[in-house]
Amino acid sequence: MHDETEDHPTDDQTFSMFEETEMGSSPPQNYEVLARKYRPRLFSDLIGQEAMVRTLRNAFETGRVAHAFMLTGVRGVGKTTTARLLARALNYTRPDSNKPSVDLQPAGDFCADIMAGQHPDVLELDAASRTGVADMRDLLDGVRYAPNSARYKVYIIDEVHMLSTQSFNALLKTLEEPPAHVKFIFATTEIRKVPITVLSRCQRFDLKRLDSGLLSEHLGKICAAEGANVSSEGLALIARAAEGSVRDGLSILDQAIVQATDGAEISAIDIRDMLGLGDRLRLLDAFELAVSGQAQAAIDEVAAQVRDGADPLIILKDMLEIAADIATLQAAGADYTLPGPADWTSKTAKLAAQISPAQAQRYWQILLAGYRDTQTAPESETALRMVILRLVTAAGLPSAEEALEMIKAGGASGTAGKPELNKPETAPAPAPAWTFADLIDRLDTSKEIRLWGEVRQYLRVSDFSDGMLVCALATGAPSDLLRRLTDFLERETGRDWDVRTGETDAETAREVVEREQFEKFEAVGALPEIASALAEFPGAEIVAVEARQAPVLSDEPDNV
Repeated sequence: MHDETEDHPTDDQTFSMFEETEMGSSPPQNYEVLARKYRPRLFSDLIGQEAMVRTLRNAFETGRVAHAFMLTGVRGVGKTTTARLLARALNYTRPDSNKPSVDLQPAGDFCADIMAGQHPDVLELDAASRTGVADMRDLLDGVRYAPNSARYKVYIIDEVHMLSTQSFNALLKTLEEPPAHVKFIFATTEIRKVPITVLSRCQRFDLKRLDSGLLSEHLGKICAAEGANVSSEGLALIARAAEGSVRDGLSILDQAIVQATDGAEISAIDIRDMLGLGDRLRLLDAFELAVSGQAQAAIDEVAAQVRDGADPLIILKDMLEIAADIATLQAAGADYTLPGPADWTSKTAKLAAQISPAQAQRYWQILLAGYRDTQTAPESETALRMVILRLVTAAGLPSAEEALEMIKAGGASGTAGKPELNKPETAPAPAPAWTFADLIDRLDTSKEIRLWGEVRQYLRVSDFSDGMLVCALATGAPSDLLRRLTDFLERETGRDWDVRTGETDAETAREVVEREQFEKFEAVGALPEIASALAEFPGAEIVAVEARQAPVLSDEPDNV
């Protein structure tokens, strides 16, 4: 659906966005961005929100109108726009109609003032900037008074999740016993941060992300109205980049339209360059090279795309989509058709036939972990290269199905009939049977300093066996510690690991060292000669204990 803006309701440009002009009318003297120009004026203009409109229509016709509404959804999905349309619908009045209505044509008596943010009975609060309890009390002071002229006094509170706890408490008292002449409309992008006591008193509408195909079609209509010449593939790229947000899609389209000023077609290549996207077919090539074990060729391909302007994170995001498409095709079967160009879908289908479902899931997990790592890596291009190398390594490992066959065959290769795509360049060495102490040593020798320190400080291990780690985490452990440790284990051993949490009283490696040191100091300090020396020098303390070979034929204990 269309966008929402953060403009104040008293903006003198607001009403112009809802005038009864059709798409394609002459542009104003001062350019108006598409995100504002094509904002919905009616409920029928809302795209992809038919279920919400149907519910409101039925509620209005039966007289079952809630006293509070909660609109939630991602940015740009249309929450603020919908809130203003709902305020207009609640107060829709004409000489021949005196009840709430979602049919807002012709305009009602108060429509113009409400949409212009000038009606005294419709009040808006931006909770992002006014979070205090005093602000909420000021807003609610007028609740007990009847509306000046409209049917209802409507309070619109945007980004309601940002209210303080005290503000929610003040609001809750009114929501529990609201006057009949008051309606509340809340909007939020963070529904989980809204107290359940508030949510339970609202009629909730989850505004949906717009499907890429539907958004692409909508952008095409706007291009026709604007006289812009953007290729259908270019529109599809914009729609995908917008991730379901019409406002984001229109903002990107605004940027795309100026890529050509002579009426020439704006191609998919132009859009890719503008957005820093990688070539999708080339990414398929890189993916295929990686999962067939061709490390150098795969790295060269993604490096070339980065040099051409592609963002490493977007490359990984597209590769995640490739892995998801492959898994979807494998699960849905031959009857399922992927959206997109024929060459793209046919090549994806070919890969889906050559990769096992277990491998597709493995590649997805590797890419997902790599995407997270790349977000925090000091050098994103280097992180991208390491992710590609992980794919190459995974390609050389047997799939779950093949491993089962190998077990049944008593360790035989079990690779007869295996597609050439998954043939490794070199067979990985069998993984050693590790102990937890071995793991810590391996982290040290591998220069994984940060992970080495965190494992020693936070991991309380109750079970460590071949392919299995059960542990508890000490207070303060990083949220991604187990994921990074799992990646390290699988990378080092060449096999999948089951890493899970469970209750245990075990000590961390650091606690073991500290306890043993304390016990050693206590034992040494209890020796008569050491105790005497400590008493002789007030303030002296034991800082280290080292054992050395006792003299031959000596009856004395080891020197300390």
